[in-house]
Amino acid sequence: MKPSERIAYQPIVERPPLALPGGARVVIWPLVTVEVWDSTAPLPRTVLSPPGGKPFVPDVPNWTWAEYGMRVGFWRLKKVLDNFGIRATLSLNGAVCEAYPQVVRAALESQWEPMAHSYLQKPMHALEDERAAIRKSVQVIRDHTGVRPRGWMGPGLTQTDHTPEYLVEAGIEYVTDWVLDDQPCRIATDKGPLYTIPYSVEINDVAFTAIQHQPSSEIYTRTMDQFECLYEEGGANARVMAIAVHPYLSGVPHRIKYFRRLIEELSQKPGVLFWTGAEILDWYKKAARET
Repeated sequence: MKPSERIAYQPIVERPPLALPGGARVVIWPLVTVEVWDSTAPLPRTVLSPPGGKPFVPDVPNWTWAEYGMRVGFWRLKKVLDNFGIRATLSLNGAVCEAYPQVVRAALESQWEPMAHSYLQKPMHALEDERAAIRKSVQVIRDHTGVRPRGWMGPGLTQTDHTPEYLVEAGIEYVTDWVLDDQPCRIATDKGPLYTIPYSVEINDVAFTAIQHQPSSEIYTRTMDQFECLYEEGGANARVMAIAVHPYLSGVPHRIKYFRRLIEELSQKPGVLFWTGAEILDWYKKAARET
């Protein structure tokens, strides 16, 4: 089934308005993504170009760039969120449970929601057995956390033609990979219902930091600009805004103050809710039935 066949086109101006509890306008969905990067293979992302332009393995400077996020950056991000009493969604490779158990344990202690991000950081198209990899990811996370992940983020947001069906088979209820709306939508599959919750490739530190090389303050500037628009629109029809961060990017010393400022200002706005992906899904399924 083609992607365009899975979600019917429905302009947001033609939908019945969605209402949030207490007259809120916008749901903020904070996501912290943690991954295992294989130091013995080419890395999924780099900050330093290799000398002479020829990739090499092991790529020590780029692997340790990412590793810094797990050793230090994650704890900075978590401290900010904890200080404001905000529960995030932890998007994690299944292998994180084995390589960085302290990270997973700390997230659970703060009642974060675990969300599956495959087992290893490798595009879905490159997997030898996609169905088995999905099942393994879900099972490993469940075994280590005691929680069955309800959500899924593909590495690099990748999906094949078969991914939605395999996800439903594995018990996944929602995905982040379909970045096409400011409200949740239902995805058609041959195995049952699957939903997409609004994620963003632009309010995402990979885009403005690792790819576009914007200033450290861009996480604050761009996210607040996005919020202002959604907040205004949300007065008539509720909106969802994801804030996607990675510890090796937003958790570094020269960016963390902008993340802190962002969270502080948003938490003081009236009519704003901070929810996990599972909370957004539960609200939407009920609200959509009532409209």
